[in-house]
Amino acid sequence: MKKQVSSGTSWENIVGYSRAVRVNNIIEVAGTTAVDGDTIVGKNDVYAQTIFILKKIEASLEILGSSLKEVVRTRMFVTDISQWELIGKAHGTFFKDIKPVTTMVQVNKLIDPDLLVEIEATAIIE
Repeated sequence: MKKQVSSGTSWENIVGYSRAVRVNNIIEVAGTTAVDGDTIVGKNDVYAQTIFILKKIEASLEILGSSLKEVVRTRMFVTDISQWELIGKAHGTFFKDIKPVTTMVQVNKLIDPDLLVEIEATAIIE
């Protein structure tokens, strides 16, 4: 079984990718940023961007029959690692009791200079 979810951004068709893909009991969520349509949410606010991203990931998981409880890995790409505490606090809001493995790395830049965080997730449905 393979199901795909789109968030409707123009980038998905240009680049040729899905927001999330479920194959059997595994869901992979693509790198997700704080973009809502053509608007960047939480401009200059890494905490607000992280919260928005995790809600967006949660919505994709729910469409595919899963939830944050089944996330086993997150990867966070950030443009300023000195902001790790705010990013971590937002991540902890969603994953405090779930505790997936996670990675946070600083990258030179994301696709738009106003994007401060990009997050990927993997969920395994039991």
